[in-house]
Amino acid sequence: MAMDASRTTLSPSAAAEVVLTFVNTRAIDGTREELLDGAAFSRWLRQEDLIDSGSLVTDADAAAARELRDALVLVLLAHAGEQDDQGRTGAEEYLRRSAELYPLAPVITASGVHLAPTQSGVRGALAKMLAAASEVALRGSWMRLKACRNPPCHLGFYDRTRNSSAAYCSPNRCGAQVAMRTYRSRKAKEEGR
Repeated sequence: MAMDASRTTLSPSAAAEVVLTFVNTRAIDGTREELLDGAAFSRWLRQEDLIDSGSLVTDADAAAARELRDALVLVLLAHAGEQDDQGRTGAEEYLRRSAELYPLAPVITASGVHLAPTQSGVRGALAKMLAAASEVALRGSWMRLKACRNPPCHLGFYDRTRNSSAAYCSPNRCGAQVAMRTYRSRKAKEEGR
């Protein structure tokens, strides 16, 4: 994960793209759940070139990946301003425990330092997700990785606004839906008086 000097904080790094690809494996707007079971998770891992063809992927591995993904989504929702403190705290604790399950080690070379998984297979692939998140944070753009606050969307996205104020994956789609729901709710309350 070498640094690309042409990128700015308003464009996602390769590491940010890795995290977003992982958190967006959920079934959203008619897409299929990429981590449904061992077979589906295996296909996704191979498609993303995260494991070799000889790696065994079980349903338990898929469940572990969904838990890691869901914890990341809760943290990204907090970045978008979601006020679920209990959920965020639980997600942060889960991510701390995940660091023990999927350990990383620094790889130091003349050209720089990066974190690499200490294991291979599924555990190594999940460690790569933690390494990517760590790299994004170390580069100072962690708070720009967000999950859409429009339930049930929660699509992961990179906030490209200058002031990092985006809360929805699309102002024209999800932002408009939330605004319309708020308007209708307010009108219903006014009519109920």
